[in-house]
Amino acid sequence: MSAEDLENYETDLELALYREYRDVVNLFTYVVETERRFYLCNSVDVQVRNAGGDVFFELNLSDAWVWDVYRSARFVKNVRVVTFKDINVEELNQADIKLPEV
Repeated sequence: MSAEDLENYETDLELALYREYRDVVNLFTYVVETERRFYLCNSVDVQVRNAGGDVFFELNLSDAWVWDVYRSARFVKNVRVVTFKDINVEELNQADIKLPEV
């Protein structure tokens, strides 16, 4: 497989993932961003934890969809995420979501 073939394959995967996102985004209430992943979910619980002077975040998501091109199953009933970086949680306003067709 050439480098161009690999790049085209990855581009096709990303496009398919975007199309899936576009199709499912209206099913969810929240967007959650961490340093490693992007999630859609219907409930999110964020706990700030302290261990030995280090602060980290523990997130519990339910009814989630994971933005990960290499996951075979992106829908997950429950997700527990532990991160030391900043997180962003936003409530979706469904009326504002207008995604372009691709």
